[in-house]
Amino acid sequence: MENNTYPFVNLPLPYEYDALEPYIDARTMAIHHERYAEAYVTRLNMVLADYPGLQALTLEQLIQNADSLPKALQVPIRNYAGGIYNHRLYFNGLAPPSDKEPKGKLLELINSQYGSLTVFKEILMEEALSVFGSGYTWLIYDKGRLVILTSPNQNTPVEQKKCTILNLDVWEHAYYLKHYNRRGDYIADWFNVVNWDKANENFLECVRQQFR
Repeated sequence: MENNTYPFVNLPLPYEYDALEPYIDARTMAIHHERYAEAYVTRLNMVLADYPGLQALTLEQLIQNADSLPKALQVPIRNYAGGIYNHRLYFNGLAPPSDKEPKGKLLELINSQYGSLTVFKEILMEEALSVFGSGYTWLIYDKGRLVILTSPNQNTPVEQKKCTILNLDVWEHAYYLKHYNRRGDYIADWFNVVNWDKANENFLECVRQQFR
């Protein structure tokens, strides 16, 4: 179920809440999904209910066109549509712990740009630790290269029509119950539950889009 236009729903996770244990605890996942992610869906639907002309737009289109909307709509659309997009990418970018790592062309590009998977992870962690307050760290594909970047709040590279591969939610609600204020511990644990199969799939789709 893609559900990429109004009315939006909070899509179920592709795993149980406890599937990421011991790295991300079940209570955190339940609260993150049932309360935080659900709230963005509810609020975006409330906004769009009064604007039928926007209801046929996809999440990506809403995000990319936020700046051209009436001023009163710009911030709510950016925050709520971004919140849905960002959480869906984050949740789908996780999987039960395994020894899987990047593979194929994605791994080749990581190695050619960063020298090794280890260095890539170190840089991604540094970027995630650098986020002041709440936000995300992203791996995107842009003009034939991988780019690691960060964004505050529910902002997203989709605003600039960048192609996203995976993201890391560094809002405190994503980790505080288990890791308290130790964001570095959370990031280290997150690497154990990255869904590299999904990241590879997203990467290949980004490559395909480049040649359309």
